[in-house]
Amino acid sequence: MAEFTLELNDDQKQVRDWLHGFAADVIRPAASEWDEREETPWPVIQEAAKVGIYSLDFYAQQFFDPTGLGIPMAMEELFWGDAGIALSIVGTGLAAVGVLANGTEEQIGTWIPQMYGDADDVKVAAFCSSEPDAGSDVASMRTRAVYDQAKDEWVLNGTKTWATNGGIANVHVVVAVVDPELGSKGHASFIVPPNTPGLSQGQKFKKHGIRASHTAEVVLEDVRVPGHCLLGGKDKLDQRLARARERAATGGERVKNAAMATFEASRPAVGAMAVGTARAAYEVALDYAKTRTQFGRPIIDNQGIAFQLADMRTRIDAARLLVWRASWMATAGKPFESAEGSMSKLYASETAKKVTAQAVQILGGNGFTREYPVERMHRDAAIYTIFEGTSEIQRLVIARTLSGMPIR
Repeated sequence: MAEFTLELNDDQKQVRDWLHGFAADVIRPAASEWDEREETPWPVIQEAAKVGIYSLDFYAQQFFDPTGLGIPMAMEELFWGDAGIALSIVGTGLAAVGVLANGTEEQIGTWIPQMYGDADDVKVAAFCSSEPDAGSDVASMRTRAVYDQAKDEWVLNGTKTWATNGGIANVHVVVAVVDPELGSKGHASFIVPPNTPGLSQGQKFKKHGIRASHTAEVVLEDVRVPGHCLLGGKDKLDQRLARARERAATGGERVKNAAMATFEASRPAVGAMAVGTARAAYEVALDYAKTRTQFGRPIIDNQGIAFQLADMRTRIDAARLLVWRASWMATAGKPFESAEGSMSKLYASETAKKVTAQAVQILGGNGFTREYPVERMHRDAAIYTIFEGTSEIQRLVIARTLSGMPIR
């Protein structure tokens, strides 16, 4: 395990510069068009596939970076380009990670290639967990999966919401309840193969921001999937459920905390996305302040503007440091004893909202128009305090971790 350092090595710098170039040359020029269209930017995803960014191999290389900085570095650069398009590029990774974390080697080899397709025929995948009445409260999930032993099939019924690529995906990964009495420990994940009868797209959401990323409901009506589509297999599920029932009376809380610790490790990546958006807005505001003149001088000479820019840069750097610390700790296997994962996500997401709002203010009337990108960045930034756990949930996790209270 690499020691913690703030200096990127030569390989990391090369990857960072490569990603930055793609974000600047391909993502940014397309950002306004696809935001207005509110459609999946297939041509941009295809370009990302051609150069190797839209692929499991690329994300695996960053994930296994021994410093832990590969993923946050990649997320920051892509989201610096544009949050909506970047989410369309990385959204399949949510489903892929679900298969990697829970699937067998055969399932990984079978389904992940189908999630990405190839440069000539790109595909996307969807991870379906949230429900209309079960967002932060995963124990309230209602989607059910019932095993039909005679046919060795699972029958899924329910409605998922807020699914990135939901309904348009080639492969859907669906989390469902198999044992309602066990709460969140009674859940399992299933692959729904392409063109499976009973799966349909529900409402497509018209969003405030990240409009180039497709978000929709996924409706499951008597969706039958073969037994081998249960991630990890039935034997593993049965063993896990048996252990959960055993621990329910005496050790259940400890198990929940361990699960929360695992979930915590994914949050720095979202923080890095927020840092990318904040940095982009800050750079636009800085350039504008240097060139915009009022009363015969650049507005950056105005202390009120200069101090705002100083605060913006300081917050961005502090957010990045929290993200990098948490990412390194996760890779090093160090426990988040003070909820460092949630700290990084909380601070970075709140920073993105504040910095993009300040950028709009610095640009004045121009910042309020779609002629300048900070208006879009400000809309996009709102999502970071909502998905992957709201800011309120992050504060709850941090407070309960510090106090020793159980995290439910």
